[in-house]
Amino acid sequence: MALTSADLGDGTYRNPVLDADWSDPDLLCVGDDFYLTASSFGRVPGLPLLHSRDLVNWTLVGHALQLLEPARDFRKPRHDCGVWAPSLRHHDDRFWIFWGDPDHGIFQVNAPEIRGPWTRPHLVKEGKGLIDACPLWDEETGEAYLVHAWAKSRAGVKNRLTGHRMRPDGTGLLDEGKVIIDADRIPGWFTLEGPKAYRRDGWFWIFAPAGGVETGWQGAFRSRGFFGPYEERVVLEQGDTEVNGPHQGGWVRTGAGEDWFAHFQQRGPYGRVVHLQPMRWGDGGTSRSSEAESGGGWPVLGDKGVPVAVHRKPRLPPQPPSAPATDDDFPGGRFGRQWQWTANPHDGWATQHSGDGLRLSCVRTVDAHDLRRLPNVLTQRLPGAPATVEVELRLDSEEPGARAGLAVLGDAFSWIGLQREADGSVRLVHRFAESVAERERDAAHPREALEGRARLWIESGAGARCRFSYDVGGGRQPSGQVFAATPWRWVGALLGLFALAPVGGGHAGAASFTQFRITSSFR
Repeated sequence: MALTSADLGDGTYRNPVLDADWSDPDLLCVGDDFYLTASSFGRVPGLPLLHSRDLVNWTLVGHALQLLEPARDFRKPRHDCGVWAPSLRHHDDRFWIFWGDPDHGIFQVNAPEIRGPWTRPHLVKEGKGLIDACPLWDEETGEAYLVHAWAKSRAGVKNRLTGHRMRPDGTGLLDEGKVIIDADRIPGWFTLEGPKAYRRDGWFWIFAPAGGVETGWQGAFRSRGFFGPYEERVVLEQGDTEVNGPHQGGWVRTGAGEDWFAHFQQRGPYGRVVHLQPMRWGDGGTSRSSEAESGGGWPVLGDKGVPVAVHRKPRLPPQPPSAPATDDDFPGGRFGRQWQWTANPHDGWATQHSGDGLRLSCVRTVDAHDLRRLPNVLTQRLPGAPATVEVELRLDSEEPGARAGLAVLGDAFSWIGLQREADGSVRLVHRFAESVAERERDAAHPREALEGRARLWIESGAGARCRFSYDVGGGRQPSGQVFAATPWRWVGALLGLFALAPVGGGHAGAASFTQFRITSSFR
């Protein structure tokens, strides 16, 4: 059975609605359409663009960022760097995405349509540790603002939000900025970040998470002026549910007048999966302000401030079940939108041709012993539920040491595939490296592959415990020990396809992958 949507088919949905690493989601409504983007860190293309008509059934329709900039800094993998916590907005008949790169500053891109063409990244504010940027255009006054958070690893400070006046065209800032919320002054709050700014009923609202990725909560702040002072409430927290750290996301209002909130849950090797919470306005939440104002109303998320597992779908026209694509036949050698390189790509890594199948060049590299260092690994997200991954591989390279395979890639990695030996034979190999290891080593004894072909499988079970198997002509066989997939610091584990060769002269040949499939499996 193929991977399915979160739509239960009876007018309800189950969380998560996106059961994979769509980290730090933000979303908006334009007409009858909903759009969502997410952090893409150091992978390319970046800034994924998802579309839905009901907030439950989503498809991936493209990416807003074709290359990471500055390009020189992303020639090699920087898995936890790059695009952090983007904000998606629609203003002046254009789509806008702002994000913070912790090493370079705040960038934005914009486009007349969600599918583009998107502009190249424009640097709005240069600096270290500037993250989680969000613009706000005040339609009442014509003023424009920007709010962002801080990464202590680069700036030496965190737990505060800085606000600016911004040029209405989004090209720059009009002041030096001011701390508008200092969570060091709010008892019990720490790691305040990920702000999303809104206007409602005469109030400036900032939805912002705190408490850390795995254990945090969602806060809401309001003020009569953008620069404060703000009062705050906790509007979503774990409570007695199994949803740890339910926070950091965006609020959207449907054409029917309903309010909804999408946020992430950190799930270890699966990364940050996306949940959808109903939202209403009332007196819910927990006030932690000593100077709370009266009037207005506060957002109440989920079931009285705790996450829902199953809920009525938004009151919108029924939609066919859908989920972001995973399978690929690679028609004409092209790969689908679900794939991303681990760094800015070079021409020639994947070649187009007249048939089906992905043809990856065996890129020569000094880092053949460590997939974590390779920019030419083509990846997609590891499903958040038990699943079986399979692909067929043919190694066409005659270069001794050339290899290609199917990998689970994270701070530790494991892969299974084919390698050309010095005597000209092709071997089925299975290798891995622990988090602290600098080189891979065999996970199983190499086996001969007479025709240079193999069918490869990874079965990902509970807790992302992966079992590898293969067929080189004698039937399917298990390989090696169970491998527990691991994330990087901020990025979930990835599935990857690769081809490489040792350093040397000349073209090193290629490898072909066909019939990539991911199917649900239950234990």
